Amino acid sequence: MGTPDFSVPALQALLAAGHEIIAVYCQPPRPAGRGQADRKSPVQQFAESKGLQVRTPKSLKSDEAKQEFAALGADVAVVVAYGLILPKAVLDAPTYGCLNIHASLLPRWRGAAPIHRAIMAGDSETGISIMQMDEGLDTGPVVREARQSILPTDTTGMLHDRLARQGADLIVEVLADLSTLTPVTQPETGITYAQKIDKSEARIDWNAAATIVDCHIRGLSPFPGAWCIAGAERIKLLQSERVNGAGRPGEHLGDFRIACGTGAVRILLAQREGKKPLQADEFLRGIALPDVIN
Repeated sequence: MGTPDFSVPALQALLAAGHEIIAVYCQPPRPAGRGQADRKSPVQQFAESKGLQVRTPKSLKSDEAKQEFAALGADVAVVVAYGLILPKAVLDAPTYGCLNIHASLLPRWRGAAPIHRAIMAGDSETGISIMQMDEGLDTGPVVREARQSILPTDTTGMLHDRLARQGADLIVEVLADLSTLTPVTQPETGITYAQKIDKSEARIDWNAAATIVDCHIRGLSPFPGAWCIAGAERIKLLQSERVNGAGRPGEHLGDFRIACGTGAVRILLAQREGKKPLQADEFLRGIALPDVIN
């Protein structure tokens, strides 16, 4: 049960390990692109390419949906970034319940955007938790976890890809030990919530310290992309590093170094509206940056 790119490696790994996938659940096709034609999710596209049975209900709350799920007679459901609420009847239907691949070390960063929030908060470590799902928001007991360092150069996109592969490997290990797992209740301390990223958060505040600005830029890359105004043009800043430098917040210090409230950042990857992302040197050849960026 999964929908976006993050879910695909887990399905690939389950197939490679020889597990019988009796059904794949993902969210229905959604309008996308300039023509707003319905587009199948990455999981649906991959599953159909492998000849797997795909189901795309809009909800699992109806009696019919619950009965159809229970009729599968599944040993276990693997859930990763599915995006729909699982009612108790669904959670209880498989013999071993529903196991969720969550991209954080629970109980830190429960919720929708754990990878973004970990980088934005300046965390040095995250990981994968395999959790026995209950009716709460990522509150179930953890059956296994694996740790992952967050590098100073990581964007959400980079960390997303590593965690997707790590989660895929870990769920295969867990299923091999399915009958002997010992779930561990999550501690009541250290709980944080990773709220869904809102586009209103994306504008850069140059008055903040360089450490915060750098984490903000990398944490929102590639989506939705932290942005600022250069002259009359809105640009996205997609990768950065902290550097020495001082000036008025937003002052361009040269070489795409921008002063923050304290310290400065150098922009490594940027994007003009309607254009593709470019490395800094190539980007600067096509635009004259003003003295102050807002």
